[in-house]
Amino acid sequence: MNFYFEASEVLNRLDAREGSIKGILATLPENNRSRTAALVIETLKYKSVLSDVIQASKLLAEEKKKINSLNLALVLVHDTLLANGIQAGDGPIKQAILRHKTRLKSELQRIKIKRGVKSDLELAQTSDDRAAKIPRYVRVNTSIWSTEEAISFYTKRGFQLQGPFASSKGFGLDEHIPDLLAFNPALQFRDDPSYKTGKIILQDKASCFSAFVLAPPCNDPNAVVIDATAAPGNKTSHLSALMGNKGKLYAFERDKRRFSTLKMMLAKAACQNVEAINADFLTIDPSHPKYSLATHILLDPSCSGSGIVNRLDYLLEDEVEVVEEDRLNKLAAFQLMMIKHAMKFPHVQKIVYSTCSIHATENEHVVGHALQSDEAKSNHFKLAPRNDVLPTWNRRGQAEEMKGTGDAGSLVRCSPGEDGTNGFFVSCFIREHNSVLPQTEPLKKRKAETEEVTIQKRKRKRKKKDKPE
Repeated sequence: MNFYFEASEVLNRLDAREGSIKGILATLPENNRSRTAALVIETLKYKSVLSDVIQASKLLAEEKKKINSLNLALVLVHDTLLANGIQAGDGPIKQAILRHKTRLKSELQRIKIKRGVKSDLELAQTSDDRAAKIPRYVRVNTSIWSTEEAISFYTKRGFQLQGPFASSKGFGLDEHIPDLLAFNPALQFRDDPSYKTGKIILQDKASCFSAFVLAPPCNDPNAVVIDATAAPGNKTSHLSALMGNKGKLYAFERDKRRFSTLKMMLAKAACQNVEAINADFLTIDPSHPKYSLATHILLDPSCSGSGIVNRLDYLLEDEVEVVEEDRLNKLAAFQLMMIKHAMKFPHVQKIVYSTCSIHATENEHVVGHALQSDEAKSNHFKLAPRNDVLPTWNRRGQAEEMKGTGDAGSLVRCSPGEDGTNGFFVSCFIREHNSVLPQTEPLKKRKAETEEVTIQKRKRKRKKKDKPE
């Protein structure tokens, strides 16, 4: 029965809007994740129908001592009516459901007659048509293998480099993001050996924009980069790969459950230069000896998620259709706070702020307020020019939302259903060149220490070679 309690808890978290379906399922223990995910997804497909069945049968009213949660009732009734029965031993909760089995079946049949359908499948909620236009993106984890090796691996398995929509076995190289492959949307990779071993990361193309635009130093042992809101870890692992697994990447995540997911992801992706920290980025002192050395900061904070039209979250559409302006304003205030805090780090030269939102309130408006902030003015931040922010990407920021500043071209937008991605927004702040801070003592000391360690290693190697057998 614990399996059903776990599935109902996932539904509770979705009701509380704690994250996307994919994101919340990723926090579950891996040994039982697939089974729980399947039940959650199937229950959501029939949620409207099952809710009507439960209400009409008066199940909760008559069994309130045994079943006091609608979401628990939903997963149990789903398996009773639409699967092979409740997969648990006899107990008071299972018996409570079985007492109403005849009535539940009768109410389900009544709904089918009313809707003019013959099969249970016809009652399922249909997917967002836009999702079918988005390829299944697979980012090659270059920390483990090369893109050439990945292409060879898939071509040997019968896939053909002919584009993701040419056939069910077609795939291609993305034109904007290096090391990103696009496969047919119908494909699943959860059982793919490359996915299980961390060689590939399932990540939407637009989500890859953030790390790519930040462009952290590559193969630099002295590089210091911060991912301010790191879980579940896709963007963190991308940053790590772009850095050549060198230098130091500090990954902050304040939520304990998501932090556990982040650590699992980083281990699986072989991210050796990442230090995961279970802390709120906003509480980090910009003058801290370690973190003050950061030159690049990635900000991808909580947002409305209004741009996501993937293959799962359409199941939540009925509940989030109406966007509350008050909620957007609260999110925007938090997002602005994150940017302003990042601008306080003394050595930061580049800050990327991104969201998976389509709302100007969280995008252009936040950027506009950030540019007018005391933090931006005193630290000489401006938007990077278009030529440094995916110059060949056509869809840019909304000029009318930038109040005629002429900065819209520096911003990147992705439109779901039109650009072959989920909805996304990317901006890049840079410190003006004439305000670059001189190299401080901590940074000089760090470089000197690195050089000293290198010299000592060489000396030890020479001693080993000279040592007689």
